[in-house]
Amino acid sequence: MIITLIGMMGSGKTTTGKELEKELEGFALFDMDSEIEKSQGCSVTEIFEKYGEAFFREKETETIEKLLEKDNIIISTGGGVFENPKNRSLLLEKTKVIYLKTSPEVIFDRIKTETHRPLLGNNFNPEKISAIIEARQANYEKAHFTIDTDFKSPYNIVTEIIKCLNCA
Repeated sequence: MIITLIGMMGSGKTTTGKELEKELEGFALFDMDSEIEKSQGCSVTEIFEKYGEAFFREKETETIEKLLEKDNIIISTGGGVFENPKNRSLLLEKTKVIYLKTSPEVIFDRIKTETHRPLLGNNFNPEKISAIIEARQANYEKAHFTIDTDFKSPYNIVTEIIKCLNCA
């Protein structure tokens, strides 16, 4: 089985993925941004600066295709990965996709001090985050399962994910 976590930056995909990896024996977590950084030898921000967003999005698709060759993994995606129809189709067909739904205010609170978010830049606020969510919402909602993460601990989110997977 392959489990894919999608959602906005700051929705807790990586943190939840780490907790899920602890709970599911024999599963390994793969953070897509980290995998891309390793393959390119630089950070996501540097990739955006040097090569542009289109190049980064190509690398996302290549990374998905490589990860789909594995089994018993958890994929923590980048926030925009599900916007690409090919990525969305591959993930929906070959994995269990879980949307970690998080409000703009909670996301802002979680990431307001971070500097490595290339799509937000230095000037961002809950309204900008809300606009990005609004643009992506229809695709996010195509996930097999949706879990509201606002004010929940990673442990509680993982408990909900496991319940969803056991009922599927």
